[in-house]
Amino acid sequence: MPIDPSLTESAPSSGGACARSISIIVPAFNEARRLPETIEHLERFARGRRDVCEIVFVDDGSTDGTRAIIERAIARHDADPHTRVALRLLPFEQNHGKGHAVRAGMLAAAGDVRLMIDADLSPALEEIDRLLPWLARGFDVVIGSRDLPDSRLDPPQPLPRRLAAWAFRAVRRRLLLPELRDTQCGFKLFTAAAARELFAKQIEDGWLFDCEVLALAKRGGFRIKEVGVTWRNAAHSRVRVGREMLRAIPTLLRIRRRARYARR
Repeated sequence: MPIDPSLTESAPSSGGACARSISIIVPAFNEARRLPETIEHLERFARGRRDVCEIVFVDDGSTDGTRAIIERAIARHDADPHTRVALRLLPFEQNHGKGHAVRAGMLAAAGDVRLMIDADLSPALEEIDRLLPWLARGFDVVIGSRDLPDSRLDPPQPLPRRLAAWAFRAVRRRLLLPELRDTQCGFKLFTAAAARELFAKQIEDGWLFDCEVLALAKRGGFRIKEVGVTWRNAAHSRVRVGREMLRAIPTLLRIRRRARYARR
């Protein structure tokens, strides 16, 4: 679904343009239960660093009060005269999918480095320091991975979920991006230039949007680096990999076809 230009061109930001700093994009759909803790962690993390300029929440049509929680947090945050990090909200009235939410956040962000992280903060925010050095080495896209030798899952995933994830990964690597171990980790870092170009071309709104963005990056000549991270398994993950497998195959084929003919 196309993004309304008004949400990416005129979204309010008390922080202004951010030179050499990080925007954190947090997509959220019905996350009221965990959001207060998530917001607290994000604010504490941002206060302790000089390189974070804004946190962009994208409410993807939540019906459980997610939007109100974010709005209250922003009001409280903006009342602090010493704050230097902007909290922003991009609200959508309807649920469009995680891909749509991340795209909106990436295109609205002001930082010259843009981090996508899931609302459950499964990778600790501090893991960004494992990704940032690779941007300095000339990579354009750095993705967290749960499937490299130095990755760590805490606690280990249940066996049925591990088997489903293995099956998906095997199918995906046969069809798309065989050089990458984990395309679905919700912890990805982009330069502003890469984010603007890739997310402007992204079409998939569902959970496989990561594959499309990475396929577009590969096709466009962007340098991609996969880095192992520590991942804390969320107790209430909504993605059911096994259930989505049959639907994933035609989507992956569609992504492969579009990426193949995408303009460089």
